[in-house]
Amino acid sequence: MTSLIQKYNIPGPRYTSYPTVPYWDNETFSEEKWLSTFKQSFKESNQEEGVSLYIHLPYCESLCTFCACHKHITKRHEVEQPYIDTVIKEWQLYVDLVDEIPIIKEIHLGGGTPTFFAENELKRLIDGLFKQAKKHPNHEFSFEGHPNNTTKEQLQTLFDLGFTRVSYGVQDYNLKVQEAIHRIQPFEKVAEVTQWAREIGYTSISHDLVFGLPFQSKENVIHTINKTKELQPDRISFYSYAHVPWVKGVGQRGFNEKDLPKNEEKRELYELGKQLFAEMGYAEIGMDHFALPTDTLYKAAENKTLHRNFMGYTANKTQLMIGLGMSSISDSWYGFAQNVKTVKEYEALVNNGKIPVFRGHILSKEDLTIRKHILNIMCHFETSWETPLLEISEVDNPINKLAEMITDGLVTINQKELKVPEMARPFVRNICMAFDKKLHQRQPDTKLFSMTI
Repeated sequence: MTSLIQKYNIPGPRYTSYPTVPYWDNETFSEEKWLSTFKQSFKESNQEEGVSLYIHLPYCESLCTFCACHKHITKRHEVEQPYIDTVIKEWQLYVDLVDEIPIIKEIHLGGGTPTFFAENELKRLIDGLFKQAKKHPNHEFSFEGHPNNTTKEQLQTLFDLGFTRVSYGVQDYNLKVQEAIHRIQPFEKVAEVTQWAREIGYTSISHDLVFGLPFQSKENVIHTINKTKELQPDRISFYSYAHVPWVKGVGQRGFNEKDLPKNEEKRELYELGKQLFAEMGYAEIGMDHFALPTDTLYKAAENKTLHRNFMGYTANKTQLMIGLGMSSISDSWYGFAQNVKTVKEYEALVNNGKIPVFRGHILSKEDLTIRKHILNIMCHFETSWETPLLEISEVDNPINKLAEMITDGLVTINQKELKVPEMARPFVRNICMAFDKKLHQRQPDTKLFSMTI
């Protein structure tokens, strides 16, 4: 395994979309084309599947130096009200384009720090969305909570509005690691907010852990997972720290490169965590996720209904996902569109009645085919096709790019089917890269992606 890690640990996408954002065709993209795909997808899927909403709440009171999200650091809470007003207006711009009531199946509040916002503002947001929408009977609403500032009132307010899932960002319980990433929070605080959620009635509580952080050791990981075991969240996300300091504004300069676990050492942290999670009764779901058998994510994986989009893995599939808020990305299945990346520009555009997208991509027939295969591999570790891949042109045939991985035992493949053995799951991003025609046509000149393993 060590030699394989050395061989395949290269920069690569995480495939929350295909094509990946750096390969979007922005030159042929237009707001008109995007809205056409939005209306098509809404018409096809609203009544049955419903619609997903991802809402980006970008404010944080302090900067975590491991975070690559788009955020706005401030302690001025008077920004809450105008931002919520703008998100509601943006949603109204989309609602005005369709001739039937949207049925919302999924809402996820991400950030930033959603719990930066007071409970009355969060209530005003959700109530505002439903003034001209209704809930899907199988809806699942979730949000990301910062353990240090999530209140019982926020949890109760969101639960009363239909939220049943909360994800707490834990990262690591070691103080030296926490100081390096500027995210100091005691175990007692995480325990408190986890217990509050259980008492209120949340049916799925997730803890987000990160491996590969500065100064992190095997002892740190064992300690963090043992503490997590005491609280037994329904889900655990065990993310690889994506070190992308070249991306403007990510704030990843709170430590030196030499402080980071490298290659085999980093991968050992994941394998250790995976082993401990299995001993605790968690099953590995997709990439980086673990769930108890009682959780909906586990059931979705078992039923092969697991889905992946810009929100990550979800137990619910919807064809249409609308991203609201600055920097949010929408997905109509036929197209992607990203909102402008600053609060000031976002609020100015929406308040002038304009959909605030600034770039995107309309998928071709070929894009849709490749997207389906990558999604299948990322969610189910297998894919199949009607036309044998060997009949595809020599240049485009993924089998040619998988030849070494087949030899190395990372995939098994025949004329119409590909499967990823369990031992090869750490290499799933590399396997998907074999299908990524755009990546092979134009290798990046600069660093774009984090390391795959």
